[in-house]
Amino acid sequence: MQNPNGTILQLYHAGRLAAALRAFESLPSSSPASAAAPAPLTAATYAALVSACSRLRSLPQGRRVHRHLVASSSSSPDAQLAGNTVLGNHLITMYGRCAAPDSARQVFDEMPARNPVSWASVIAAHVQNGRAGDALGLFSSMLRSGTAADQFALGSAVRACTELGDVGTGRQVHAHALKSERGSDLIVQNALVTMYSKNGLVDDGFMLFERIKDKDLISWGSIISGFAQQGFEMEALQVFREMIVEGSHHPNEFHFGSAFRACGAVGSWEYGQQIHGLSIKYRLDRDLYAGCSLSDMYARCKKLDSARIAFYRIEAPDLVSWNSIVNAYSVEGLLSEALVLFSEMRDSGLRPDGITVRGLLCACVGCDALYHGRLIHSYLVKLGLDGDVSVCNSLLSMYARCSDLPSAMDVFHEIKDQDVVTWNSILTACAQHNHPEEVLKLFSLLNKSEPSLDRISLHNVLSASAELGYFEMVKQVHAYAFKAGLVDDGMLSNTLIDTYAKCGSLDDAMRLFEIMGNNRDVFSWSSLIVGYAQFGYAKEALDLFSRMRSLGIRPNHVTFIGVLTACSRVGFVNEGCYYYSIMEPEYGIVPTREHCSCIIDLLARAGKLTEAANFIDQMPFEPDIIMWKTLLAASKMHNDMEMGKRAAEGILNTDPSHSAAYVLLCNIYAASGNWNEFARLKKAMRTSGIKKSPGKSWVKLKGELKVFIVEDRSHPESEEIYAMLELIGIEMIKAGYVPNHSWKHAIVDHIDSDLFNEEMLAEYG
Repeated sequence: MQNPNGTILQLYHAGRLAAALRAFESLPSSSPASAAAPAPLTAATYAALVSACSRLRSLPQGRRVHRHLVASSSSSPDAQLAGNTVLGNHLITMYGRCAAPDSARQVFDEMPARNPVSWASVIAAHVQNGRAGDALGLFSSMLRSGTAADQFALGSAVRACTELGDVGTGRQVHAHALKSERGSDLIVQNALVTMYSKNGLVDDGFMLFERIKDKDLISWGSIISGFAQQGFEMEALQVFREMIVEGSHHPNEFHFGSAFRACGAVGSWEYGQQIHGLSIKYRLDRDLYAGCSLSDMYARCKKLDSARIAFYRIEAPDLVSWNSIVNAYSVEGLLSEALVLFSEMRDSGLRPDGITVRGLLCACVGCDALYHGRLIHSYLVKLGLDGDVSVCNSLLSMYARCSDLPSAMDVFHEIKDQDVVTWNSILTACAQHNHPEEVLKLFSLLNKSEPSLDRISLHNVLSASAELGYFEMVKQVHAYAFKAGLVDDGMLSNTLIDTYAKCGSLDDAMRLFEIMGNNRDVFSWSSLIVGYAQFGYAKEALDLFSRMRSLGIRPNHVTFIGVLTACSRVGFVNEGCYYYSIMEPEYGIVPTREHCSCIIDLLARAGKLTEAANFIDQMPFEPDIIMWKTLLAASKMHNDMEMGKRAAEGILNTDPSHSAAYVLLCNIYAASGNWNEFARLKKAMRTSGIKKSPGKSWVKLKGELKVFIVEDRSHPESEEIYAMLELIGIEMIKAGYVPNHSWKHAIVDHIDSDLFNEEMLAEYG
């Protein structure tokens, strides 16, 4: 090939880029110094070759062309080709598009002469490769050098501000564009619309969009995408509709993708179907981007069959598309269907990633899914994903959802780089499985090893502290929140108030409540009202309620639980019934089971057992065990055996193994002297294997939480504990306490011996 310039340029202009590069590589030794070297390559040929590498994103070939260019600069008729500004600009662009910004910068720095295109190219190379900060630095250097920024440099600078979320600098660039009379250039305007809309200033972006005289596809796409991403879905769909009606431009896959996302976000599958039909008209429903967005839209609208059909129409679905459809079924808990899709994805030759596995783990809920969860666990280890913290966090949560807390703990301890999500997951798991002691132990470790706890971590610890009544831990959490700057978080402050109140420290709860000042909301008020009510400070609770109403703060359902509880504690029957009666008419709060339980407790405590029973009969829903237990306890207090029997029957109809119902009913029979019924019930309990749940208490000693259970001999210091209890019992007798065993003698005198024997009597002696 004696004259390669013509051949290479002909192939390049014919669009045969790869062939043009092969022609270059077929030159003898690809070196101009060869003895048999053909005619040297011209600047135009090098420009074509660099451009071909740029368009093909072929960095290795681009570097070979660059080396050849440098080597040929001394012998070429075009003297100093390596210093040619136009070729340098092409090289910068090529390196930028091939993800080599450092090489682009090196070429730029070595250029003997630069023009505005050089600056624009190197700025764009950095923006394209995630170097937005460096891009703005170059833009600033360009202005200082006295070079006027063209529309391309300004557009790249605005895009850099978009990536950084730096609207302030973006406004400065906008002002410079207006001053230099580039503000009306379409490239700059489109970049500004994107910057404003993506950074939450949608009104500014839309105002600028409307001022664009000759809108192109990028203009429409920028504002539609901006509206959709910022939660203005209906506005996005309206602009999309205006684009169709305007008719100057046909929407592309990106416009359809934004429109489908907007439909999915608002759950408007009917409108989505119409846009789906339009995408078929433009033959874009099978496009990878538009098709994936379409499938996702149907999935978000709970139309999984349509989502699956849309997915199968995509010509060449990639891993992102497969992950999307697998996750769609997983989110709905359809594990079997998700696994079928997962199997199809593997058959297509794609290798699952962490997102795939996390989606499958999300579908594993309940004990029935534990088997599949373990299989997925084994598979992700095989894939080498067990070192991915996000995957391990999902795995931990899966075991917790499947009620396998030991396995969740094992996964937790195996994670090397535990993050806040890891700790939150295990703390939540322990809290949900009623292991508050474990939550507090983990918090002690967390506080030492993880410097940045978030409010979710602290909320879990506070919930466990409230469960255990562990006041000292609440103080520690409060101190940590203050130190970490989280004390101004309204939700966390409300949780602290609630926990202080549940631990009985009402003074601390009130102090924090007052400190909150104008940040107090209905949850702050409700937490304090409920706290005062539960500890019998009815007057304070009702005074707070009056103060709250006077400030115009509308109560919620929790507020009324506190108010009704306060009335119940002090016997304000009329007031409690009044507050109950105004809930729905004045505040639109439909009474729940909790409110009804409060009214039953209010009436029962006041001895109005018949009214309480009538209230139960008139409720719009079936009474639960708590309501019947309330009535049963009041029946014992007021020695009403018939009402007690009815309440106990209500409990046992719901839960035949409920030991508390048997115990309370036995106490009623004993108190009323009905010993035969007492004995018959005890015998039924014994025959059915029903035992009273043992009491439990705890105390923290020398930094360790000690748990005690009634009649438990497993404690390592049980001998010392029972010896101390013996001493306490002796001291109680010395102080004048006399145990009441008179009812046992009454049993012996009145009951049928067939119903009760000495062994049963010894159980209660």
